[in-house]
Amino acid sequence: MKNILILLGMILGIGVFATSCGDSKKMKSTETKKENETVMDSKNVREVYFAGGCFWGTEHFFQQIRGVVGTEVGYANGNKTNPTYEEVVSHTTGFAETVKVKYDPEQVDLKLLIDLYFKTIDPTSLNKQGNDRGDQYRTGIYSTDKSTEAIIKEEVQKLAKNYSKPLVVETIPLKNFYKAEDYHQDYLDKNPGGYCHIEPGLFEMAKNANPLPKKSEMKYQKQDKNVLKEKLTAEQYKVTQENATEMPYSNKYDKEFREGIYVDITTGEPLFISTDKFESGCGWPSFSKPISKKLVDEKLDKSAGMTRVEVRSKTGDAHLGHVFNDGPADKGGLRYCINSASLKFVPKAEMQKEGYGEYISLLDKK
Repeated sequence: MKNILILLGMILGIGVFATSCGDSKKMKSTETKKENETVMDSKNVREVYFAGGCFWGTEHFFQQIRGVVGTEVGYANGNKTNPTYEEVVSHTTGFAETVKVKYDPEQVDLKLLIDLYFKTIDPTSLNKQGNDRGDQYRTGIYSTDKSTEAIIKEEVQKLAKNYSKPLVVETIPLKNFYKAEDYHQDYLDKNPGGYCHIEPGLFEMAKNANPLPKKSEMKYQKQDKNVLKEKLTAEQYKVTQENATEMPYSNKYDKEFREGIYVDITTGEPLFISTDKFESGCGWPSFSKPISKKLVDEKLDKSAGMTRVEVRSKTGDAHLGHVFNDGPADKGGLRYCINSASLKFVPKAEMQKEGYGEYISLLDKK
């Protein structure tokens, strides 16, 4: 079906077609980045390659997903250099129509991208998707590093359990990839209502598949160090940003045992609740556990000639202290030894006003 449409386009616009395809190698050297590829040089951006039948629809589908920052259609895993579309459809080059997807892993998870991709294909159909036939329409997810390859294989194996027939989706490393001719790029944006093997309703589904976090999940943000220098005392800055340790016994919260919540001094994010605080005699505030393990990172620390486990806040990446296994057995046996300078204490009477009302119920759990 797609080949017929392309043939008609060639007849109607042979002059334009000749200009865009006459010297594909020269064309590629003078291309400019698309607007949705402007952040591709970020160190946080990763790439993965999806072959899902006609690449017009597959590209348009991924462009709808929040966290996808760039796309490009091309030909992957074939046996020649710089193939043209005509060579690919001749079934002699071994290429698959493929979409390079660049995404920000802090905004969208690779596992979600794989799950959404499966909604656009029949993974049990060999060399056939929609009305298109041929080996260039085979399905596959191609990786450029070992960690991505492992995730792809694991997720595809999980999804395979949902099908009664064996899957034929390739999960192999990317051997090569050549950008397709300009007229193929952003095809459905340039040709609304053009041919596509993907059900139109799936594009809307993709738009809503990865919504922005709720405001309550976004209100705690890591701050720039210059901002923190203005906001924090000298000691608070040294402790949270330079891994310093405050003096024992004379710090602010060592003897604080009122009901309330302890939050990250750099972000305001809740970390510890007073019902988990206990007197350890070490000279620093001690807690049996954080409110949630998801709120902290624990890292091996071999500084100061010791081997310890450092505790840092997840969102703010602030140094909090260390965790030891000499805490009360009836509280789990752990002792989170935390610097007062890393914390802000909010008494129970002020928690509602300060925006921590949802945590008040934790104070009733002894």
